Amino acid sequence: MRNHTITTFILLGLTDDPQLKVLIFIFLFFTYMLSVAGNLTIISLTFVDCHLRTAMYFFLQNFSFLEISFTTACIPRFLYNISTGDKIITYDACAVQIFFTYLFGITEFFLLAAMSFDRYVAICKPLHYVTIMNNRVCNRLIISCWMAGLFIIIPPLSLGLSLEFCDSNVIDHFFCDATPLLKIACSDTGFIERMILVCAVLTFIMTLVCVVLSYMYIIVTILRFSSAQQRTKAFSTCSSHMVVVSMTYGSCIFIYIKPSAKEEVALNKGVSLLISSISPMLNPFIYTLRNKQVKKALNDSFKRIAFSLKSKRKEELITHNGG
Repeated sequence: MRNHTITTFILLGLTDDPQLKVLIFIFLFFTYMLSVAGNLTIISLTFVDCHLRTAMYFFLQNFSFLEISFTTACIPRFLYNISTGDKIITYDACAVQIFFTYLFGITEFFLLAAMSFDRYVAICKPLHYVTIMNNRVCNRLIISCWMAGLFIIIPPLSLGLSLEFCDSNVIDHFFCDATPLLKIACSDTGFIERMILVCAVLTFIMTLVCVVLSYMYIIVTILRFSSAQQRTKAFSTCSSHMVVVSMTYGSCIFIYIKPSAKEEVALNKGVSLLISSISPMLNPFIYTLRNKQVKKALNDSFKRIAFSLKSKRKEELITHNGG
């Protein structure tokens, strides 16, 4: 995206209607705060509760960190744009935003695949689960997810840094995204567009195959259980992850559906809004509401906090009465 004339871009956002802007700001502010609070709660619980120090919750902890990082890379800047009316973003800030949003987004896909493998081992090889999913394996899987994200993003990004912009600096989006940026480039973008498509499809197919294969083996194994109670318990163990996977892959499928030219921009904005604000907000609630261990850890934490506050209040009263 380097050139000698354009040093800033203008982000058009979602709408020019002042009243609608206020509603969007309120909506995005609360979804962002809920997302950060919810995911931070899950991260905190996995640290403080000894029952959540297993491979499953280690992956969930990292997934929550990625959700916070991803939504933070997109939403705060847009909230700033709405509140101040300043739609300008510098070239360097735009490049940094593209790098981090794509890095966090792609890494999430590989992490979801790793989480599905974890569920496969837990259901299909329960006696060897602790041995297979030891700390070293879990750490290597997390590092591999991040390295895969970097490996996927670096080739198209390095090509994108050589693009030239001369006719327009207006990006029809609420954050710096590759597709609307390529539309305003003066350079020939054919090769980089094909590379982005290949990288996106490669990420999508590779991770989806891992997820589908894992759940095929999981479903076959669960159906072989003799007890209905065992089958229900096994399905409930995987249900939260299955819901998050369905939301993540389902929303991304819409990006690659080719609508008419007029609908394409609006659809991409809508899906981007869903991925960057609503999904990160919902995921912590999906995991807490559908997971007994997380709910128990949350209740225990509230009890400890309440007991601590009660004890502190008692001490203050004793000190006050004694004085």
